[in-house]
Amino acid sequence: MASLSSSAHSYHAESLVSRYSLRHFSFPLNESRSRFQLSGVVRCDMKESLKFENGKPCVPVLNDRTLPSFLESRRMEKSVSRNIDRLKIFSGTANPTLSKEIAWYMGKELGKINIKRFADGEIYIQLEESVRGCDVYLVQPTCPPANENLMELLIMIDACRRASAKTVTAVVPYFGYARADRKTQGRESIAAKLVANVITKAGADRVLACDLHSGQSMGYFDIPVDHVYCQTICSNDLVVVSPDVGGVARARSFAKKLSDAPLAIVDKRRHGHNVAEVMNLIGDVKGKVAVMVDDMIDTAGTIAKGAALLHQEGAREVYACCTHAVFSPPAIERLTSGLFQEVIITNTIPTLEKNYFPQLTVLTVANLLGETIWRIHDDCSVSSIFL
Repeated sequence: MASLSSSAHSYHAESLVSRYSLRHFSFPLNESRSRFQLSGVVRCDMKESLKFENGKPCVPVLNDRTLPSFLESRRMEKSVSRNIDRLKIFSGTANPTLSKEIAWYMGKELGKINIKRFADGEIYIQLEESVRGCDVYLVQPTCPPANENLMELLIMIDACRRASAKTVTAVVPYFGYARADRKTQGRESIAAKLVANVITKAGADRVLACDLHSGQSMGYFDIPVDHVYCQTICSNDLVVVSPDVGGVARARSFAKKLSDAPLAIVDKRRHGHNVAEVMNLIGDVKGKVAVMVDDMIDTAGTIAKGAALLHQEGAREVYACCTHAVFSPPAIERLTSGLFQEVIITNTIPTLEKNYFPQLTVLTVANLLGETIWRIHDDCSVSSIFL
């Protein structure tokens, strides 16, 4: 029976070999198997044979690595290509034009993302490409409608986190709720701190913001914040004017860029939200070009009344320079009333076509934000941009 079983096993093995293409090849008994090659197959070029330890083969160490050179070279090629694609930029629906300009400046393409809203107003977001192990930058200002755009940003952050992104940076050119940064009356909320907490809890690793309403807002985040600011260089023979006491630090910094230009301050008393009354002017503007510097123009009440006061004090021309153009009604009527020689803004918030007027100049911040993103990604200094 033993011999019968052995012969049957031998016949079965021969029949298996005969079924496959291996029967077309012959293997000389005294020749090495390494000489046997198939077309389209990479030949292993290990110069030493496999060593056996405890009956198990062990790959020899080549060049202080555990991979043969033919595998190592291909691994490095793939590694280099992966590093190039580790930076990804996605845009929300708040300001897609600025996002495209940033991507163009950086020589990148915007990532593919699907954003839609259900019939009941709920937001649906899906990343349409892999971000695993990538440094992701989400460009989404929380401009009007502030609540919609803020919620969209939070869901974008969550989608990137659940897709195993290595880091998520929220690029917020305009940070909504920044004006609610302190309590001015009893039983008020500090919404800026609340929004900072929500963005952090959603999973953001870093925030890149542009011209925050007040510097203390950076301290509301428990994650790193890169704060960049916009500056417009004007002509000589001018005086930099802060429209209120809270903007003195911003105006003083701007004046230093202009060879320590003189500084003036508008003393303002606010009787309610979006309601301001100018009291007097601190500084001399007679016969000079007055440049009013602020972080935003909402209803333009503050800056318009300040410009009227500057004209009364003898200013030759009045310019308005601000970063964020919210332009809530009746801002356009106030800005086009003849008080300003020019109104200079940036595109951190998209400006509607109906809000354009002859004195308006729109500058882009795409190069500023794009350069900052590169420096964050390369672990370089951001503050050196402004030196």
